[in-house]
Amino acid sequence: MRLSTVILPVRRWSEGGREVWQRAEQLGFHAAYTYDHLSWRTFRDGPWFGAVPTLTAAAAATSRLRLGTLVTSPNFRHPVTLAKELISLDDVSGGRITLGIGAGGSGFDATVLLRGAEEAWTPRERADRFGEFVALLDRLLTEDAVTYEGRHYSAREARNIPGCVQRPRLPFAVAATGPRGLRLAARYGQAWVTTGDPKVNETGTPAESVAALGRQISRLGEACAESGRDVAELDKILLTGFTPDPGRPLSSLDAFVDFAGEHARLGVDEIVLHWPIPDSVFAADLAVFEKIATDALAQLEG
Repeated sequence: MRLSTVILPVRRWSEGGREVWQRAEQLGFHAAYTYDHLSWRTFRDGPWFGAVPTLTAAAAATSRLRLGTLVTSPNFRHPVTLAKELISLDDVSGGRITLGIGAGGSGFDATVLLRGAEEAWTPRERADRFGEFVALLDRLLTEDAVTYEGRHYSAREARNIPGCVQRPRLPFAVAATGPRGLRLAARYGQAWVTTGDPKVNETGTPAESVAALGRQISRLGEACAESGRDVAELDKILLTGFTPDPGRPLSSLDAFVDFAGEHARLGVDEIVLHWPIPDSVFAADLAVFEKIATDALAQLEG
């Protein structure tokens, strides 16, 4: 089991932003991620900074911590420009970047670039774009020059030299729950990301959530078998904060150990906790959070 955190980009770098990322490294987290959104839900009317510049600054301020997005989506990204930024970020960090990538939702990111009477993409179109996006991005990060003409994206003589520090490219952590997304994770992913079952998260119990996550992992295994891969090759990452009773894992050290143990038995390899933000949906006791970071894994292994 690995323990990681996600640090929302809500702090000015000069007003505590740098220190949070450095503290994450000091606490021994495996990785620190950030959201790749233009804004997000209840934070929409407050400070919110860009993911790639934030991660670049975090790379310069740390030396061991893995860094990444949870998650990047096609909602406002193009594979050609994103690939160039990722190669640069992987270089600056010395090969410490993981790209969390998903199909994107129907929130602000999905509508902010629309013109006139344009409508947001349907779930089917989001899935279509996601499949093309991931496949093209894989090529852009592994080949020096790419020409491609697809339904949604194109690249003409796109150059990406010298490529990633990590070979053959930086790892993809593919967020997926449906069959098409799980097949993408099985084909292109080095990890799979989930927040649990969306329907169970809304109305279910913690026990029902654990059972649903077990079914997701089983379906991931089936998708891997179809692709000729062993599901054990993929890390299974749970982003917390969305399952039923979202505050339970951070209520105490013992509560977290119980939560993590339940999910470790399902095959979850990495649990990601939101860094506490006062007066928000991610409010939590910072002292408890830090104790979990330093002591929980030892208790789990014991």
